[in-house]
Amino acid sequence: MRRELQRLLAAVQYFTRIPVPRWVGHSTEELNAAVRYFPAVGLAVGAFGALICWLASLVLPTPIAVILSIAGTLLLTGAFHEDGLTDAFDGLGGGYTREQVLVIMKDSRIGTYGAAALALTLLLRFECLSAMPSSTRYAAMIVGHALSRSGSVMVMAVLPYVREEESARAKPLVQRVSTVSIAVAMLTGVAPMIALGSAGFVAFAAAGIATTLWIAQIRRRISGYTGDCLGAAQQLAEIAFYLGVVAMSH
Repeated sequence: MRRELQRLLAAVQYFTRIPVPRWVGHSTEELNAAVRYFPAVGLAVGAFGALICWLASLVLPTPIAVILSIAGTLLLTGAFHEDGLTDAFDGLGGGYTREQVLVIMKDSRIGTYGAAALALTLLLRFECLSAMPSSTRYAAMIVGHALSRSGSVMVMAVLPYVREEESARAKPLVQRVSTVSIAVAMLTGVAPMIALGSAGFVAFAAAGIATTLWIAQIRRRISGYTGDCLGAAQQLAEIAFYLGVVAMSH
């Protein structure tokens, strides 16, 4: 139990700004095993965002409550996945060869493609959450954050990591993704969608399509994935999930 707790806290340490005990450490082995808890971290992030939205909506209009919720999740995660999205889209949009794409992805500066992708995803997230009935919105936030992180795990499960530098931040996460980790991650990410009923299944299909298309794109362009590609996978799956929920709510 202590070892599994260490793995869970390793995932929390890696993907959020939440402080964890020092005994968690920075073991590469435990971080590899922590892959199974990515969607669990998503559940916590989504619950945090839903709580902010609910509290804010008690005294503020829904659109403002949604914006504050999004801001809260960005602060909690350090905009980790959004940063990956911008780098990935800058690389794929600005590079022609595989080598060019990978070089551009490493550049921390935001270019036109990355800025456009970030603006569109934030706008879509805001519009989708604002358009949902209040009875659906909070559950969708929680489920969307969890399920979308399962999309990142699927990318890791089917594609090779393409960077060779040992210093790359995603490197410790990509050496050994076990079948057990994949199964736990999928169960944790998919099971909560039951709370949304039929809308959850449609949204799940939308997120699955987005993830599949993203996998096909990065396989074609760079023959694998980078840490930035994982962040983009999470963002795209989350937006697709929300779009599915909205489609079933109207």
